[in-house]
Amino acid sequence: MDNRRGFIKNAAKIGFGSQFLFNTPLELIANNRYKISSNDKINFGVIGCKGMGWSDMASILKNSETDCIALCDVDDTVLQERSKNVKDITGKKPKIYKDYRKLLENKDIDAVVIGTPDHWHCLNLVDALSADKHIYCEKPISNSIEEADIMLKASLEAKKCVQVGQWQRSGGQYKEAMEYLWSGKIGKVRLVKVWAYMGWYGWVDNFKDTDTPKGVDYNMWLGPAPLRKFNQNRFHGSFRWYWDYAGGLMTDWGVHEIDIALWGMNAKNPLSISAAGGKFAYPSQDTETPDSLQTIYEYKHFTMLWEHANGIDGGNYGLAEGIAFIGSK
Repeated sequence: MDNRRGFIKNAAKIGFGSQFLFNTPLELIANNRYKISSNDKINFGVIGCKGMGWSDMASILKNSETDCIALCDVDDTVLQERSKNVKDITGKKPKIYKDYRKLLENKDIDAVVIGTPDHWHCLNLVDALSADKHIYCEKPISNSIEEADIMLKASLEAKKCVQVGQWQRSGGQYKEAMEYLWSGKIGKVRLVKVWAYMGWYGWVDNFKDTDTPKGVDYNMWLGPAPLRKFNQNRFHGSFRWYWDYAGGLMTDWGVHEIDIALWGMNAKNPLSISAAGGKFAYPSQDTETPDSLQTIYEYKHFTMLWEHANGIDGGNYGLAEGIAFIGSK
């Protein structure tokens, strides 16, 4: 427990995993870092470092008390690019791996960032805890409720700090909103609306299956998902529109908005859930998750409505995305 407390103390001091800095110039990060004793640093590795894994990595390296010493990705091109990025920031090249299990064997790594697609999170996290690592895992926590339960059990049993990428909880505006909500000034809340309308999000061109590109370990990328031929749409970025790997816009954006709604209402498991939707906007594209969806969550004293749409810009109250608590006052 001393190990856990010490890590939490240091992580809190540097804001571990709490900032979104995808487009921060590397030179700016590098120039703002200062020399610090190796004994006072958190050494971390990144598993899956193209998209959010890279964003998290850049955010963490803004703090001089951290070093990225290892990278793992199934794509050689991504590995080489990110390795250069790390060297540009820290002055040192990290060790690189194609198999995350080999990365976890590195005893010099204190913590890992899990930036893989959703369907890998459960195995990555449980294996990382078994390897005695602290963890920052990208949202959503998993690709199924069963996996989330396995991850929760493993996290409770481990003496490690585990954080899931619900970084919106750190936003001061949400704290202010919660305090206003809990003050009772809007009266009794009977309905909560949560939504994401993304006019620019979710369209993909149809591509035929092809041979796997050179330098990509596609079997490793698939991992626990069913074996299939390589398809560009099921790889970087657009994987989230297929059930084998993710849950579409609801688990991409909804995981943030619904989290705030449940926080505000101090709610956990609903009494019932019903949903309706489909591929109404782009029925001919080869994706699977719904581009239009309405979901009703029933609780004892209120209902919550989630809705999303790809290809439509305007949502409730003229906002593309948000959370609304509707009270009697």
